[in-house]
Amino acid sequence: METESEPYVRLATLRQLHRVVAELNTARSLADTLQTVVDGIVTGLGYQLACVNLVRPDGDLVVAAFAGDPAAEALITGRVGSRSSWERRLTMGENWDGLRFIPHTEGWILLEDDVPQWHTDGPDPRFEDEWHPEDRLYAPMYASGGELLGVISVDRPRNGRRPGAWGREALQMYAFQAAIAISNARLRANMQRALVRLEREQQALRASEESFRQAFEYAPSGMAIAEMGGDQHGRLLRTNDALCRLLGRPASVLRRYSFSDLVHPEDIGTLLRTSAEGGRAELRLGRRDGTYVWVSLRNSVVADAADGPRFLLTHVEDIEERKRHELQLAHRASHDSLTGLPNSAELRARLSSRLCRMPQAVRAGAVEALDAAYEGGGAFADAAVGPGGSAYRHEGYPEPFELGAPGPGAGPYDHHVHAVAPASDVDDGTKGLAVLFCDLDGFKSINDRFGHHTGDAVLIEVARRLTTGVRDGDTVARLGGDEFVVLADGLGAADAADLAVRLRNAIIPPIRVDGRAVRVGASFGIGWASCGMSADEVLRSADQRMYIEKRSRSKAHRRAG
Repeated sequence: METESEPYVRLATLRQLHRVVAELNTARSLADTLQTVVDGIVTGLGYQLACVNLVRPDGDLVVAAFAGDPAAEALITGRVGSRSSWERRLTMGENWDGLRFIPHTEGWILLEDDVPQWHTDGPDPRFEDEWHPEDRLYAPMYASGGELLGVISVDRPRNGRRPGAWGREALQMYAFQAAIAISNARLRANMQRALVRLEREQQALRASEESFRQAFEYAPSGMAIAEMGGDQHGRLLRTNDALCRLLGRPASVLRRYSFSDLVHPEDIGTLLRTSAEGGRAELRLGRRDGTYVWVSLRNSVVADAADGPRFLLTHVEDIEERKRHELQLAHRASHDSLTGLPNSAELRARLSSRLCRMPQAVRAGAVEALDAAYEGGGAFADAAVGPGGSAYRHEGYPEPFELGAPGPGAGPYDHHVHAVAPASDVDDGTKGLAVLFCDLDGFKSINDRFGHHTGDAVLIEVARRLTTGVRDGDTVARLGGDEFVVLADGLGAADAADLAVRLRNAIIPPIRVDGRAVRVGASFGIGWASCGMSADEVLRSADQRMYIEKRSRSKAHRRAG
């Protein structure tokens, strides 16, 4: 573009300037935009050389684009000048309405800095506005916020003169448009990078979701996602095929339920604790056929950083076989392997669970002591004495209850129904926990004559007859050898004696083993469990009464009962 004297600027010159400015916005990438900037200066603004020094993230400026001289382009493109050197140049230059001009007379000061340059020596100017090869003209480019984006350097005006007012304004305007184009190019590049990153993140998310879906759907054990919080807390949102098969219900049906609808009533507390805290629990879930299956639940609370807990991811593992094995082991440990009855350890455990170490002074006359303490009346006394005067309940006894100091090691008795023995063998209306000690008569001779096989068959049949002859809730246990014990609660003295007669009569009939009939008799001793006694003391008392009863009958009549 030739330098024109104002106001006589040719229309062709304006068109040319408009064309190069328009081309700034046609570039697609930042590199294309920078190259378009320098090409437009050379083709449209009348300079033979032009370059763009772009600010890098670290603040220094790099020669990012060059036009006009391939040799100079190869020499300095990509070279870096420090930010401090550039600030020095922009500060010391003459201010041409936003441009910075450093005449050759002052350029010698800049010879030692690190700004890349291509200037050559030349003769002194012959007239005042002639361009010298060592003259420097810079057009800073700023972003909308005032941040320096880069600096345009131009050299060798085609008319050989320093630009006039119109040329300076054209270069300044071009630098302003170039800054906009560079900012837009950077914005597009950032957007493209953001889009690429977003697409990659979405692809990774889709891949993660697909991996989770496959892991969820095809997991060999049950998986469920349940809602957490709100009115629908615990409702099943999603279940996999393994859980549907385990519970015998399709996924569409399971979505109507929550785990609390499916869990065994006895396990609801365990489920609620597990749902609230996360973690693991073992409980029973209901199947479609009405049966229950033991499962291990492992809950993970999936939370959102902003909204808090969202849902529960639950892993459901079938442990029915393990539980059955555990129950079998527990049953073997607590039951007799021959008869299936509770063994000695289980008998003592059940008996001990009913007894507390009540102080001796209270045990000596429990009902009478309470009557004396409360003068025979009061709501506490009414509540304390059970039906028939057999037992009493106290709620952390008050001061008048302390009739005697507890013995060493006395345990707590709060919220406990005390077992109290009848005063005598005469039925006085007291109901207690009867302990019937049974010893078979004539069993040793059967073992000696016919062998242990026959003896075992007799024990099994006796156990069956005893179990058939007691009430639901009573305990029949094998103490060892041919000794059995029956625990029957809520009996009076006459009731216990009647039960012993009925059980003896049930044992007497012949027992057929391998085609032969054998008979055994039974001797019963009736003892009473009472708080303040140990289980061994109770059993010893019943055992002693059994021997008294056995010796009271002649040997000939024992088998006949």
